[in-house]
Amino acid sequence: MPGQFSPAPQGALSGIVVADFGRVLAAPYMTMLLADLGAEVIKIERPGTGDDTRAWGPPFADGEATYFLGVNRNKRSVTLDLGEKAGQEAARAIVARADVLVENFRPGTMDRLGLGYEEMRALNPGLVYCSVTGFGTDAGARLPGYDLLVQAMGGLMSVTGEPGGQGTKAGVALVDVITGLHAGMGILAALRHREHTGAGQKVEVSLLSSLLSALTNQSSAYVGAGVVPQAMGNRHPSIVPYEVIAAKDRPLVLAVGNDRQFGTLCTSIGRAHLADDERFATNSARVAHREELLPELAAALSARTADEWFEDLTAAGVPCGPINDMAAAFDLAERLGLGPRTAIDDPRRETPAAQVANPIRLGATPAAYRTAPPRLGEDTAALLAELGLDQAGAADAPDAAG
Repeated sequence: MPGQFSPAPQGALSGIVVADFGRVLAAPYMTMLLADLGAEVIKIERPGTGDDTRAWGPPFADGEATYFLGVNRNKRSVTLDLGEKAGQEAARAIVARADVLVENFRPGTMDRLGLGYEEMRALNPGLVYCSVTGFGTDAGARLPGYDLLVQAMGGLMSVTGEPGGQGTKAGVALVDVITGLHAGMGILAALRHREHTGAGQKVEVSLLSSLLSALTNQSSAYVGAGVVPQAMGNRHPSIVPYEVIAAKDRPLVLAVGNDRQFGTLCTSIGRAHLADDERFATNSARVAHREELLPELAAALSARTADEWFEDLTAAGVPCGPINDMAAAFDLAERLGLGPRTAIDDPRRETPAAQVANPIRLGATPAAYRTAPPRLGEDTAALLAELGLDQAGAADAPDAAG
């Protein structure tokens, strides 16, 4: 079984070594979550430039792009020229001692580099080999896997934005994040299988397939009923009221999910009779008569501020809330005791590295923030020495047994 490099951190995934060839967001986000939970992640980067996101700024913190900093903590950075024999040999030496390999190059790239699945499986039979692609490895292999393209081509933009608009992307690379989470689940399932059999396997996840799955009710409406959903702004195709309605000073979100909550809403805003109206008594009826109901709700909600409605309706059991900006969202999470941020002391930086906290809470083996995101290639010499390789990455390479 593959072995560790440096002493393993404590955590649920302690002892798991990840050879991370991933770049940009989907793969790095996922491997950071694994690292938070104790895995040792070796980030393999291009000499000179490294991960593309190192240059994706502003904004910057201490001269480094916050995009990169947000998804690369708890990793070691090793620079290898995979186009050269020495770099390929060093990469194989790392993989020989790894439990997991993650890559998101265009399909065929790893094979051309001598690092494809079949070769790596022969080198390390217990390896879990995870490939993240944009559109799969068949006819979609030629398509570049950028999040914006997948949001457009995968249908997300068609259901986002105002009716009749050109389509709107989500405000974050949501498909990359979703795909990373699917990839992480696949890796954990494969590691569980290896516990029983000793054998690794290949895990394949694509951005397009992940998005179609994550579209849930919208994609199910098409597959199950032949309905092609359209953009509805902030409205929901199947629930009413589940949308944004203007209060006296600013917008308020209502997320009324059942008839009981609707009755409570009507009573709380002084419109109790609406809950008894046959046009609005059930959710299906409310969906059918949306245009008649919403002006009634808007007239009532316009009498008070969003914060006043938030306090009173929440106390009554009606799901609602204001539209927060990022600062207000973090403030809310802090007030709720969720601990949404952390900081990692790092002598290489002027100030501690501010980080968004891992959202997974484990009682016995919580996420740990051990090291700040690495400088490009800062661990190359030390790791190659652990492998018995010189700085060129070629001398005295270990055999497949590691």
